[in-house]
Amino acid sequence: MQYDDFVGCVQQRARIDSQEEAVRAIYATLETLGERLGGNTPNHLAAQLPPVLGHYFEVPDTTERFSLDEFFRRVAEREQVDLSIANHHARAVISVLAEAISPGELADALGQLPEEFRELFKAEKEI
Repeated sequence: MQYDDFVGCVQQRARIDSQEEAVRAIYATLETLGERLGGNTPNHLAAQLPPVLGHYFEVPDTTERFSLDEFFRRVAEREQVDLSIANHHARAVISVLAEAISPGELADALGQLPEEFRELFKAEKEI
């Protein structure tokens, strides 16, 4: 998936007004997800995205264990929006990510996450 397609899909699904806001939601979500995933998984996911987006997965090589609620809190903090907005945006970003990566990488990512995260990766056209 190309950069403009990824951003456009997120913008449409999350009903975000501007491309800049969509990019901020993508950054906040992918960087937070990168913190939660361990090993080479963030690098493998990054390799399947346009370089500008893959760059958001570049986080310290330490895996942090945190809940889905904490995930949304961190996204909200990074995106500088209310928690309910961050929740909606993150769901849109993750649904596009799930479509943009290979099934094998998706399975690897899901294998590292608790069950509560799995619902995020169900690709939905309308969030």
